[in-house]
Amino acid sequence: MSCTMNSCLVALAILFLWRVEEMAEACSCSPAHPQQAFCNSDVVIRAKVVGMQEVDGGNDVYGNTIKRIRYDVKQIKMFKGPTQDIDAIYTAPSSAVCGVTLDTNGKKEYLITGKMEAGMMHVTLCDFIEQWETLSATQKKNLIQRYETSCDCRITRCTSIPCMISSPAECLWTDWVMEKTVNGEQAKHYACIKRNDDSCAWYRGSVPPRKDFLDIEDP
Repeated sequence: MSCTMNSCLVALAILFLWRVEEMAEACSCSPAHPQQAFCNSDVVIRAKVVGMQEVDGGNDVYGNTIKRIRYDVKQIKMFKGPTQDIDAIYTAPSSAVCGVTLDTNGKKEYLITGKMEAGMMHVTLCDFIEQWETLSATQKKNLIQRYETSCDCRITRCTSIPCMISSPAECLWTDWVMEKTVNGEQAKHYACIKRNDDSCAWYRGSVPPRKDFLDIEDP
């Protein structure tokens, strides 16, 4: 009997660890530079969140009901996306499965990136979601000026030294190794844009870049 009980406990422990690992894997993603997040998203909006409710999101492969959180939003501006305004966004109910928690009092403005699925906007912890007031002036300007026109460029995150690019159409993102943060100078003040020879390089400036601009240039 004790052997059977021990077997059950072992089985439960294995099942628990498997579920923990499954949930961790379900929300595994690397940080993305704001430009890369913009380019990888179907929708990018500035909005206030004005309400929240739990809704049914269909069934899983076992027939269990999938719960989703629906945030009602008031769109202020769309930087990328469909022709119609976004009035709601959907996310998982828990951060363990990449669900996003947003303030619903309608006072905070957010920049929200996400994907369109079946005509609805879905967001996860892997998307770039920040309070509007925390964005730099350059980031706000690049949302309407440089990010979208530079999606042919690829931003490669450097996690340790040495690191390098594999193509002239890449920019090396070094905020983490240089400043130990993914919200460093390159994230806040630079865009990776295409030069006249089809290579890509970091650019920081308030005026359109010269065709032969250097890899890094201050305004």
